[in-house]
Amino acid sequence: MDDYLAQHPEIKSIRMIAADLNGQARGKRIARRSAGKAIKDGTRFPYSVLNLDIWGEDIEDSPLLFAAGDPDGVLRPTERGFVPVPWLDTPTALLPIWMFDEDGAPYPGDPRHALSAVLDRYAARGLTPVVATELEFYIIDDRGRELRVPPSPRSGKRRHQAEILALRQLDAFDAFLTALYDGCEAMDIPADTMISEAGPGQFEINLDHQADALKAADDAWLFKLLTRGLARSHGFAASFMAKPYPDYAGNGLHTHFSVLDAEGRNIFDNGGSEGTEALHHAIGGCLAAMAGSMLIFAPHASSYDRFVPGAHAPIAAAWAYENRTTALRVPAGTPAARRIEHRVAGGDINPYLFLAAILGAALDGIERATDPGPPVTGNAYAQDLPRLPITWADAIATFDQSPEIARILAPELRANFLATKRQELRDMADLTPEEQQDLYLDTV
Repeated sequence: MDDYLAQHPEIKSIRMIAADLNGQARGKRIARRSAGKAIKDGTRFPYSVLNLDIWGEDIEDSPLLFAAGDPDGVLRPTERGFVPVPWLDTPTALLPIWMFDEDGAPYPGDPRHALSAVLDRYAARGLTPVVATELEFYIIDDRGRELRVPPSPRSGKRRHQAEILALRQLDAFDAFLTALYDGCEAMDIPADTMISEAGPGQFEINLDHQADALKAADDAWLFKLLTRGLARSHGFAASFMAKPYPDYAGNGLHTHFSVLDAEGRNIFDNGGSEGTEALHHAIGGCLAAMAGSMLIFAPHASSYDRFVPGAHAPIAAAWAYENRTTALRVPAGTPAARRIEHRVAGGDINPYLFLAAILGAALDGIERATDPGPPVTGNAYAQDLPRLPITWADAIATFDQSPEIARILAPELRANFLATKRQELRDMADLTPEEQQDLYLDTV
Protein backbone atom coordinates (compact mmCIF):
# COMPACT_ATOMS: atom_id res chain seq x y z
CA MET A 1 0.00 0.00 0.00
CA ASP A 2 2.90 2.36 0.68
CA ASP A 3 4.00 1.66 -2.90
CA TYR A 4 0.79 3.22 -4.22
CA LEU A 5 1.50 6.54 -2.56
CA ALA A 6 5.13 6.43 -3.65
CA GLN A 7 3.96 5.94 -7.24
CA HIS A 8 1.40 8.74 -6.91
CA PRO A 9 3.12 11.78 -5.40
CA GLU A 10 0.22 13.92 -6.60
CA ILE A 11 -2.15 12.48 -3.96
CA LYS A 12 -2.96 15.21 -1.45
CA SER A 13 -5.65 13.64 0.72
CA ILE A 14 -6.95 10.23 1.68
CA ARG A 15 -10.44 9.00 2.52
CA MET A 16 -10.67 5.94 4.80
CA ILE A 17 -14.15 4.49 4.26
CA ALA A 18 -16.25 1.53 5.39
CA ALA A 19 -19.76 0.45 4.38
CA ASP A 20 -22.48 0.71 7.01
CA LEU A 21 -25.53 -1.56 7.01
CA ASN A 22 -27.26 0.65 4.43
CA GLY A 23 -24.18 0.59 2.20
CA GLN A 24 -23.38 4.23 3.01
CA ALA A 25 -19.69 5.16 3.01
CA ARG A 26 -18.64 6.19 6.53
CA GLY A 27 -15.15 7.28 7.43
CA LYS A 28 -12.55 10.00 7.66
CA ARG A 29 -10.39 12.30 5.60
CA ILE A 30 -6.74 12.10 6.63
CA ALA A 31 -3.62 13.93 5.53
CA ARG A 32 -1.17 12.12 3.29
CA ARG A 33 1.52 12.29 5.99
CA SER A 34 -0.72 10.18 8.28
CA ALA A 35 -1.13 7.36 5.75
CA GLY A 36 1.69 5.20 7.09
CA LYS A 37 0.21 5.11 10.58
CA ALA A 38 -3.27 4.42 9.20
CA ILE A 39 -1.96 1.48 7.14
CA LYS A 40 -0.03 0.03 10.08
CA ASP A 41 -2.42 0.68 12.97
CA GLY A 42 -5.73 1.31 11.25
CA THR A 43 -8.12 3.95 12.56
CA ARG A 44 -10.90 4.00 15.11
CA PHE A 45 -14.49 5.06 15.20
CA PRO A 46 -17.55 3.92 17.14
CA TYR A 47 -19.15 0.57 16.41
CA SER A 48 -22.43 2.49 16.23
CA VAL A 49 -21.26 4.28 13.05
CA LEU A 50 -21.83 1.08 11.05
CA ASN A 51 -25.38 0.97 12.41
CA LEU A 52 -26.83 4.38 11.52
CA ASP A 53 -30.16 4.92 9.81
CA ILE A 54 -30.49 6.31 6.28
CA TRP A 55 -30.40 9.88 7.61
CA GLY A 56 -27.12 9.15 9.42
CA GLU A 57 -28.79 9.21 12.84
CA ASP A 58 -28.06 6.92 15.79
CA ILE A 59 -30.36 3.94 16.34
CA GLU A 60 -32.37 4.59 19.47
CA ASP A 61 -31.74 2.17 22.33
CA SER A 62 -28.95 0.50 20.38
CA PRO A 63 -26.79 -1.71 22.64
CA LEU A 64 -23.80 -0.25 20.79
CA LEU A 65 -24.57 3.25 21.97
CA PHE A 66 -25.03 4.70 25.46
CA ALA A 67 -25.56 1.41 27.29
CA ALA A 68 -22.06 0.34 26.25
CA GLY A 69 -20.51 3.82 26.40
CA ASP A 70 -20.44 4.15 22.58
CA PRO A 71 -17.06 2.34 22.31
CA ASP A 72 -14.70 2.32 19.35
CA GLY A 73 -13.91 -0.49 16.99
CA VAL A 74 -10.64 -0.76 15.10
CA LEU A 75 -10.84 -0.32 11.34
CA ARG A 76 -8.08 -1.81 9.23
CA PRO A 77 -7.43 -1.60 5.48
CA THR A 78 -9.02 -4.31 3.37
CA GLU A 79 -6.95 -6.26 0.88
CA ARG A 80 -8.20 -3.82 -1.81
CA GLY A 81 -5.65 -1.17 -0.87
CA PHE A 82 -5.76 2.38 -2.23
CA VAL A 83 -7.96 3.33 -5.17
CA PRO A 84 -8.13 6.73 -6.90
CA VAL A 85 -11.11 9.10 -6.69
CA PRO A 86 -11.80 10.20 -10.28
CA TRP A 87 -14.77 12.42 -9.40
CA LEU A 88 -12.84 14.93 -7.24
CA ASP A 89 -10.67 17.78 -8.52
CA THR A 90 -8.20 17.37 -5.67
CA PRO A 91 -5.97 14.30 -6.23
CA THR A 92 -7.38 11.90 -3.65
CA ALA A 93 -7.17 8.20 -2.80
CA LEU A 94 -9.74 5.99 -1.08
CA LEU A 95 -8.60 3.36 1.41
CA PRO A 96 -11.43 0.87 2.04
CA ILE A 97 -11.47 -0.37 5.63
CA TRP A 98 -13.46 -2.85 7.73
CA MET A 99 -14.06 -3.17 11.45
CA PHE A 100 -12.46 -5.43 14.06
CA ASP A 101 -12.76 -5.81 17.82
CA GLU A 102 -9.90 -4.72 20.04
CA ASP A 103 -8.60 -8.31 20.19
CA GLY A 104 -8.41 -8.51 16.39
CA ALA A 105 -11.58 -10.57 15.87
CA PRO A 106 -13.80 -9.49 12.95
CA TYR A 107 -16.71 -7.35 14.15
CA PRO A 108 -19.82 -9.41 13.26
CA GLY A 109 -21.95 -6.29 12.65
CA ASP A 110 -19.78 -5.24 9.69
CA PRO A 111 -21.53 -6.19 6.41
CA ARG A 112 -18.25 -6.97 4.66
CA HIS A 113 -17.40 -9.45 7.41
CA ALA A 114 -20.85 -11.00 6.93
CA LEU A 115 -19.95 -11.84 3.33
CA SER A 116 -16.47 -12.99 4.34
CA ALA A 117 -17.99 -15.42 6.87
CA VAL A 118 -20.19 -16.95 4.15
CA LEU A 119 -17.16 -17.35 1.88
CA ASP A 120 -15.25 -19.03 4.71
CA ARG A 121 -18.02 -21.66 4.81
CA TYR A 122 -17.58 -22.28 1.10
CA ALA A 123 -13.81 -22.54 1.49
CA ALA A 124 -14.21 -25.09 4.29
CA ARG A 125 -15.97 -27.33 1.77
CA GLY A 126 -13.34 -26.73 -0.93
CA LEU A 127 -15.75 -24.53 -2.91
CA THR A 128 -15.41 -21.09 -4.51
CA PRO A 129 -18.31 -18.98 -5.82
CA VAL A 130 -17.82 -17.21 -9.14
CA VAL A 131 -19.86 -14.00 -9.25
CA ALA A 132 -20.85 -11.32 -11.75
CA THR A 133 -23.16 -8.38 -11.15
CA GLU A 134 -25.42 -6.29 -13.40
CA LEU A 135 -26.28 -2.82 -12.10
CA GLU A 136 -28.98 -0.51 -13.43
CA PHE A 137 -29.05 3.23 -12.79
CA TYR A 138 -30.64 6.43 -14.06
CA ILE A 139 -29.00 9.73 -14.90
CA ILE A 140 -31.38 12.47 -13.82
CA ASP A 141 -31.79 16.24 -14.02
CA ASP A 142 -33.00 16.98 -10.49
CA ARG A 143 -32.70 20.76 -10.60
CA GLY A 144 -36.43 21.43 -11.00
CA ARG A 145 -39.53 20.42 -9.08
CA GLU A 146 -39.86 17.20 -11.11
CA LEU A 147 -37.20 14.69 -12.06
CA ARG A 148 -36.37 14.67 -15.77
CA VAL A 149 -33.94 13.00 -18.11
CA PRO A 150 -30.97 15.33 -18.69
CA PRO A 151 -30.82 17.04 -22.08
CA SER A 152 -28.54 15.33 -24.56
CA PRO A 153 -25.14 17.07 -24.64
CA ARG A 154 -25.17 16.42 -28.40
CA SER A 155 -28.62 17.67 -29.40
CA GLY A 156 -29.84 19.58 -26.36
CA LYS A 157 -33.07 17.56 -26.48
CA ARG A 158 -34.72 15.55 -23.72
CA ARG A 159 -36.06 12.19 -24.87
CA HIS A 160 -38.80 11.00 -22.52
CA GLN A 161 -39.27 7.48 -23.84
CA ALA A 162 -37.96 3.97 -23.42
CA GLU A 163 -34.59 3.51 -25.08
CA ILE A 164 -33.99 -0.25 -24.83
CA LEU A 165 -30.62 -1.04 -26.44
CA ALA A 166 -30.70 2.36 -28.16
CA LEU A 167 -27.38 3.42 -29.64
CA ARG A 168 -28.72 6.98 -29.69
CA GLN A 169 -28.79 7.20 -25.91
CA LEU A 170 -25.30 5.69 -25.55
CA ASP A 171 -24.02 8.26 -28.05
CA ALA A 172 -25.86 11.16 -26.43
CA PHE A 173 -24.06 10.68 -23.12
CA ASP A 174 -20.80 9.35 -24.52
CA ALA A 175 -18.60 11.80 -22.58
CA PHE A 176 -20.04 10.72 -19.23
CA LEU A 177 -20.01 7.02 -20.09
CA THR A 178 -16.41 7.21 -21.34
CA ALA A 179 -15.39 8.94 -18.10
CA LEU A 180 -17.21 6.18 -16.23
CA TYR A 181 -15.26 3.45 -18.04
CA ASP A 182 -12.01 5.36 -17.46
CA GLY A 183 -12.86 5.60 -13.76
CA CYS A 184 -13.57 1.88 -13.59
CA GLU A 185 -10.21 1.15 -15.20
CA ALA A 186 -8.42 3.39 -12.72
CA MET A 187 -10.25 1.82 -9.74
CA ASP A 188 -9.83 -1.80 -10.99
CA ILE A 189 -13.57 -2.28 -11.42
CA PRO A 190 -14.06 -4.86 -14.23
CA ALA A 191 -16.63 -2.96 -16.30
CA ASP A 192 -17.75 -4.83 -19.40
CA THR A 193 -20.87 -4.30 -21.49
CA MET A 194 -23.13 -1.27 -21.04
CA ILE A 195 -26.56 -0.88 -22.61
CA SER A 196 -29.30 1.68 -22.71
CA GLU A 197 -32.18 0.32 -20.64
CA ALA A 198 -35.97 0.65 -20.59
CA GLY A 199 -36.32 4.05 -18.92
CA PRO A 200 -35.32 7.53 -20.14
CA GLY A 201 -31.71 8.06 -19.13
CA GLN A 202 -31.44 4.52 -17.73
CA PHE A 203 -28.38 2.33 -18.28
CA GLU A 204 -27.18 -1.11 -17.23
CA ILE A 205 -23.56 -2.16 -16.81
CA ASN A 206 -22.20 -5.68 -16.47
CA LEU A 207 -19.23 -6.23 -14.20
CA ASP A 208 -17.21 -9.29 -15.25
CA HIS A 209 -17.51 -12.58 -13.39
CA GLN A 210 -14.71 -13.38 -10.95
CA ALA A 211 -13.82 -16.06 -8.40
CA ASP A 212 -13.57 -13.48 -5.60
CA ALA A 213 -16.98 -12.56 -4.25
CA LEU A 214 -15.55 -10.04 -1.77
CA LYS A 215 -13.96 -8.13 -4.62
CA ALA A 216 -17.20 -8.40 -6.61
CA ALA A 217 -19.05 -6.76 -3.71
CA ASP A 218 -16.31 -4.13 -3.39
CA ASP A 219 -16.58 -3.46 -7.11
CA ALA A 220 -20.35 -2.96 -6.98
CA TRP A 221 -20.07 -0.69 -3.94
CA LEU A 222 -17.27 1.39 -5.45
CA PHE A 223 -19.06 1.54 -8.81
CA LYS A 224 -22.05 3.15 -7.15
CA LEU A 225 -19.81 5.76 -5.49
CA LEU A 226 -18.00 6.41 -8.76
CA THR A 227 -21.18 6.75 -10.83
CA ARG A 228 -22.86 9.16 -8.45
CA GLY A 229 -19.70 11.23 -8.06
CA LEU A 230 -18.92 11.47 -11.77
CA ALA A 231 -22.51 12.30 -12.69
CA ARG A 232 -22.47 15.37 -10.46
CA SER A 233 -19.26 16.54 -12.11
CA HIS A 234 -21.10 16.27 -15.46
CA GLY A 235 -24.01 18.39 -14.25
CA PHE A 236 -26.66 15.81 -13.36
CA ALA A 237 -27.44 13.15 -10.78
CA ALA A 238 -27.03 9.39 -11.07
CA SER A 239 -29.31 7.24 -8.96
CA PHE A 240 -29.61 3.55 -8.10
CA MET A 241 -32.89 4.26 -6.30
CA ALA A 242 -35.24 1.35 -6.93
CA LYS A 243 -37.97 3.39 -8.62
CA PRO A 244 -37.19 7.07 -9.27
CA TYR A 245 -40.03 7.45 -11.80
CA PRO A 246 -43.46 5.92 -11.08
CA ASP A 247 -44.22 5.37 -14.76
CA TYR A 248 -40.90 3.89 -15.89
CA ALA A 249 -38.88 0.77 -15.12
CA GLY A 250 -37.14 0.44 -11.78
CA ASN A 251 -33.45 -0.16 -11.15
CA GLY A 252 -32.50 -3.77 -10.48
CA LEU A 253 -29.25 -5.37 -9.44
CA HIS A 254 -28.97 -8.92 -10.73
CA THR A 255 -26.18 -11.37 -10.04
CA HIS A 256 -25.02 -14.46 -11.90
CA PHE A 257 -23.13 -17.07 -9.94
CA SER A 258 -21.72 -20.55 -10.22
CA VAL A 259 -19.55 -22.58 -7.83
CA LEU A 260 -16.17 -24.21 -8.47
CA ASP A 261 -14.80 -27.24 -6.65
CA ALA A 262 -11.19 -27.60 -5.48
CA GLU A 263 -10.13 -28.72 -8.97
CA GLY A 264 -11.76 -25.69 -10.60
CA ARG A 265 -14.76 -27.58 -12.02
CA ASN A 266 -18.19 -25.95 -12.11
CA ILE A 267 -20.32 -28.06 -9.74
CA PHE A 268 -23.49 -26.94 -11.59
CA ASP A 269 -22.32 -28.47 -14.90
CA ASN A 270 -23.35 -32.02 -15.79
CA GLY A 271 -22.70 -31.62 -19.49
CA GLY A 272 -26.37 -31.00 -20.29
CA SER A 273 -28.86 -28.17 -20.10
CA GLU A 274 -30.57 -29.35 -16.90
CA GLY A 275 -27.53 -29.00 -14.61
CA THR A 276 -26.52 -31.05 -11.58
CA GLU A 277 -28.22 -31.87 -8.32
CA ALA A 278 -25.96 -29.25 -6.73
CA LEU A 279 -27.48 -26.64 -9.06
CA HIS A 280 -30.99 -27.69 -8.07
CA HIS A 281 -30.15 -27.73 -4.38
CA ALA A 282 -28.60 -24.25 -4.62
CA ILE A 283 -31.77 -23.05 -6.31
CA GLY A 284 -33.81 -24.70 -3.56
CA GLY A 285 -31.79 -22.88 -0.90
CA CYS A 286 -32.21 -19.53 -2.64
CA LEU A 287 -35.97 -20.07 -2.93
CA ALA A 288 -36.28 -21.11 0.73
CA ALA A 289 -34.44 -18.00 1.91
CA MET A 290 -35.97 -15.57 -0.57
CA ALA A 291 -38.87 -14.26 1.50
CA GLY A 292 -36.65 -13.82 4.54
CA SER A 293 -34.02 -12.07 2.42
CA MET A 294 -36.46 -9.57 0.97
CA LEU A 295 -35.45 -6.89 3.47
CA ILE A 296 -31.89 -7.12 2.09
CA PHE A 297 -33.05 -7.17 -1.55
CA ALA A 298 -35.48 -4.27 -0.96
CA PRO A 299 -34.15 -2.39 2.08
CA HIS A 300 -35.90 0.98 1.76
CA ALA A 301 -39.38 2.47 1.71
CA SER A 302 -39.23 3.20 -2.02
CA SER A 303 -37.86 -0.28 -2.82
CA TYR A 304 -41.36 -1.74 -2.87
CA ASP A 305 -42.59 0.60 -5.62
CA ARG A 306 -40.65 -1.63 -7.99
CA PHE A 307 -42.62 -4.81 -7.21
CA VAL A 308 -45.70 -4.63 -9.39
CA PRO A 309 -46.92 -7.40 -11.71
CA GLY A 310 -45.54 -7.32 -15.22
CA ALA A 311 -42.82 -4.74 -14.47
CA HIS A 312 -39.75 -7.02 -14.85
CA ALA A 313 -39.35 -7.32 -11.06
CA PRO A 314 -40.15 -10.79 -9.65
CA ILE A 315 -42.98 -10.97 -7.13
CA ALA A 316 -42.93 -14.73 -6.48
CA ALA A 317 -40.35 -17.29 -5.33
CA ALA A 318 -39.98 -19.38 -8.49
CA TRP A 319 -37.31 -20.63 -10.86
CA ALA A 320 -37.05 -21.60 -14.49
CA TYR A 321 -34.72 -22.25 -17.37
CA GLU A 322 -34.19 -19.22 -19.63
CA ASN A 323 -37.20 -17.30 -18.29
CA ARG A 324 -36.93 -13.69 -17.10
CA THR A 325 -40.34 -13.64 -15.42
CA THR A 326 -39.03 -15.77 -12.54
CA ALA A 327 -36.92 -14.76 -9.56
CA LEU A 328 -34.23 -17.30 -10.43
CA ARG A 329 -33.23 -17.96 -14.02
CA VAL A 330 -30.87 -20.63 -15.30
CA PRO A 331 -29.52 -19.10 -18.51
CA ALA A 332 -29.02 -21.16 -21.64
CA GLY A 333 -25.58 -21.59 -23.17
CA THR A 334 -22.57 -23.83 -22.84
CA PRO A 335 -22.85 -26.33 -19.96
CA ALA A 336 -19.44 -25.29 -18.63
CA ALA A 337 -20.96 -21.89 -17.84
CA ARG A 338 -24.07 -23.28 -16.12
CA ARG A 339 -25.11 -20.76 -13.49
CA ILE A 340 -27.95 -19.11 -11.59
CA GLU A 341 -29.17 -15.59 -12.23
CA HIS A 342 -30.77 -14.06 -9.13
CA ARG A 343 -33.16 -11.32 -10.31
CA VAL A 344 -34.96 -9.99 -7.21
CA ALA A 345 -32.83 -7.19 -5.75
CA GLY A 346 -33.11 -3.49 -6.50
CA GLY A 347 -30.20 -1.20 -7.25
CA ASP A 348 -30.51 0.36 -3.79
CA ILE A 349 -29.02 -2.60 -1.91
CA ASN A 350 -25.89 -2.98 0.20
CA PRO A 351 -23.73 -5.20 -2.09
CA TYR A 352 -22.11 -7.02 0.84
CA LEU A 353 -25.39 -8.06 2.46
CA PHE A 354 -26.85 -8.80 -0.99
CA LEU A 355 -24.15 -11.32 -1.89
CA ALA A 356 -23.99 -12.73 1.65
CA ALA A 357 -27.73 -13.49 1.51
CA ILE A 358 -27.66 -15.06 -1.96
CA LEU A 359 -24.48 -17.09 -1.61
CA GLY A 360 -25.35 -18.07 1.95
CA ALA A 361 -28.77 -19.31 0.83
CA ALA A 362 -27.28 -21.30 -2.05
CA LEU A 363 -24.78 -23.02 0.24
CA ASP A 364 -27.52 -23.71 2.78
CA GLY A 365 -29.48 -25.41 0.01
CA ILE A 366 -26.47 -27.49 -1.08
CA GLU A 367 -25.77 -28.58 2.48
CA ARG A 368 -29.42 -29.47 3.14
CA ALA A 369 -30.12 -30.93 -0.32
CA THR A 370 -33.12 -28.59 -0.62
CA ASP A 371 -35.61 -29.54 -3.34
CA PRO A 372 -36.53 -26.51 -5.49
CA GLY A 373 -39.61 -28.12 -6.97
CA PRO A 374 -40.27 -28.14 -10.72
CA PRO A 375 -39.23 -25.23 -12.92
CA VAL A 376 -41.90 -22.82 -14.10
CA THR A 377 -42.83 -22.54 -17.74
CA GLY A 378 -44.55 -19.55 -19.31
CA ASN A 379 -45.37 -16.23 -17.66
CA ALA A 380 -44.64 -16.50 -13.93
CA TYR A 381 -46.43 -13.20 -13.25
CA ALA A 382 -49.72 -14.80 -14.28
CA GLN A 383 -49.37 -17.96 -12.16
CA ASP A 384 -50.36 -18.82 -8.61
CA LEU A 385 -46.91 -19.03 -7.02
CA PRO A 386 -45.56 -18.37 -3.49
CA ARG A 387 -45.60 -14.59 -3.17
CA LEU A 388 -42.74 -12.57 -1.72
CA PRO A 389 -43.30 -9.83 0.86
CA ILE A 390 -44.07 -6.68 -1.11
CA THR A 391 -44.42 -4.22 1.75
CA TRP A 392 -41.61 -2.94 3.91
CA ALA A 393 -43.35 -3.92 7.14
CA ASP A 394 -43.95 -7.48 5.93
CA ALA A 395 -40.33 -7.80 4.82
CA ILE A 396 -39.10 -6.66 8.25
CA ALA A 397 -41.32 -9.19 10.01
CA THR A 398 -40.33 -12.02 7.65
CA PHE A 399 -36.62 -11.26 8.03
CA ASP A 400 -37.02 -11.35 11.82
CA GLN A 401 -38.63 -14.81 11.77
CA SER A 402 -36.58 -16.44 9.01
CA PRO A 403 -34.64 -19.55 10.08
CA GLU A 404 -32.64 -19.35 6.84
CA ILE A 405 -31.45 -15.82 7.61
CA ALA A 406 -30.55 -16.96 11.13
CA ARG A 407 -28.25 -19.58 9.58
CA ILE A 408 -26.63 -17.10 7.18
CA LEU A 409 -26.06 -13.91 9.20
CA ALA A 410 -24.60 -13.32 12.67
CA PRO A 411 -27.10 -12.54 15.47
CA GLU A 412 -25.63 -9.08 16.11
CA LEU A 413 -25.89 -8.07 12.47
CA ARG A 414 -29.48 -9.32 12.25
CA ALA A 415 -30.47 -7.42 15.39
CA ASN A 416 -28.74 -4.21 14.23
CA PHE A 417 -30.30 -4.39 10.76
CA LEU A 418 -33.76 -4.96 12.19
CA ALA A 419 -33.41 -2.03 14.59
CA THR A 420 -32.28 0.19 11.72
CA LYS A 421 -35.19 -0.74 9.48
CA ARG A 422 -37.79 -0.47 12.24
CA GLN A 423 -36.59 3.04 13.08
CA GLU A 424 -36.63 4.05 9.40
CA LEU A 425 -40.11 2.58 8.92
CA ARG A 426 -41.39 4.63 11.84
CA ASP A 427 -39.75 7.89 10.82
CA MET A 428 -40.45 7.57 7.11
CA ALA A 429 -44.17 7.93 7.86
CA ASP A 430 -43.54 11.64 8.52
CA LEU A 431 -42.14 12.27 5.03
CA THR A 432 -44.06 13.14 1.89
CA PRO A 433 -43.36 11.12 -1.26
CA GLU A 434 -41.35 14.08 -2.58
CA GLU A 435 -39.24 14.17 0.58
CA GLN A 436 -38.63 10.43 0.35
CA GLN A 437 -37.55 10.82 -3.25
CA ASP A 438 -35.14 13.60 -2.34
CA LEU A 439 -33.71 11.48 0.49
CA TYR A 440 -33.10 8.35 -1.57
CA LEU A 441 -32.06 9.89 -4.89
CA ASP A 442 -28.43 10.52 -3.88
CA THR A 443 -27.99 8.18 -0.93
CA VAL A 444 -28.74 4.67 -2.19
